[in-house]
Amino acid sequence: MIARVGFRWIAVACLVPAVASFYSPTAFSVAVALPILVAVFFRDPDREPDGSGVVSPADGKVSVVREEDGRLRVGVFMNLHDVHVNRAPVGGTVSSTVHHDGAHRPAFSKDSDRNERLETTIGGFGVVQIAGAFARRITTYVEEGEAVERGERLGVIAFGSRADVVFPASYTRDDLRVEEGDRVRAGETVLANDG
Repeated sequence: MIARVGFRWIAVACLVPAVASFYSPTAFSVAVALPILVAVFFRDPDREPDGSGVVSPADGKVSVVREEDGRLRVGVFMNLHDVHVNRAPVGGTVSSTVHHDGAHRPAFSKDSDRNERLETTIGGFGVVQIAGAFARRITTYVEEGEAVERGERLGVIAFGSRADVVFPASYTRDDLRVEEGDRVRAGETVLANDG
């Protein structure tokens, strides 16, 4: 399955080989791989969360585990080869979605907290989708007041980025089941036990 926002990117990528064919057979041969790579990037596999617990919002590597303003924050950095469809870590009602303009620094850097981001609140949990140096588009699938299920698709960040979960104050590091450096899968890997 392909993420719905991916189809327009694939369509644009299909134009590149057509244009390249006017230049040379070699350029065409190289360019024909582009739509395939874009389709792979926007893949959207079905995921079903097992058991209980707070699941990862993204595929990738846990890059941030820290306390901020009395709340635990776990960040997942997505490389270009990871699935970029983000998912709800918990079920509940979306109480807010707030877009913040910002920079486009690498999503793995300390300065990424100042990047463009979309903050979605579900119950007492925050999901922060952070655009990276190449990811300049965050697309959300949910609206304020909408009910979401644990593991449900929230949106997509195109071309490399980070997704964080900000836990309610009642969660501590003892509740976590992951640490920095762990590989996780969106909607499947449990980040923390239910609090």
